[in-house]
Amino acid sequence: MRPRQERVRPVRHVVLALGSNLGDRLAHLEEALRALATTPGLRIEAVSKVVESPAWKPGGVDEDAPGYLNAVVTGSTVLEPDDLLAATAAIESAGGRIRGEGEERWGDRTLDIDVIAVGGVLRDDAHLTLPHPRAAERAFVLEPWLDVEPAAVLPGAGPVAALRARATDRVTDHPAGLTWPGRGSARGSTADPESRTP
Repeated sequence: MRPRQERVRPVRHVVLALGSNLGDRLAHLEEALRALATTPGLRIEAVSKVVESPAWKPGGVDEDAPGYLNAVVTGSTVLEPDDLLAATAAIESAGGRIRGEGEERWGDRTLDIDVIAVGGVLRDDAHLTLPHPRAAERAFVLEPWLDVEPAAVLPGAGPVAALRARATDRVTDHPAGLTWPGRGSARGSTADPESRTP
């Protein structure tokens, strides 16, 4: 009887966008980063600078709502997209986000983690759309992404640098950097060769 062979799971490049506009925004992002760093099957390889952006609502920018702090995390994962989405949703919930009927679609967030891209996966269904359907238009995603991957390409949309040049929403650099576990302040930092693998 032949020994059972385990299916080799593909390793895919992953891009995640983090945001917060309630409470201690920087602390919320750092808590999310720590949780992502200990997620089985996910390896963080780079963490961007932090940028600030106004809150967007269905009618446009809401100047009365608190602004967002945003960052992008890139890395690699052996998780399937649905499993990665479930992991990020669990981190959001632990960070105080309330999902379901009590959550406004465009409402304020203690923590928001968007799965922007998983390798070259193209997908559009009721559960998940990849790449993220609005990433190509959002400077608060594109700007920090370029900080860690200047030659990045958004699958199905093109070079991130070109998309950033067309994006019209405003972002500003935030003076603080995220504290990446074991590496101190992470302003556009990348992992060392001995970082944990998926």
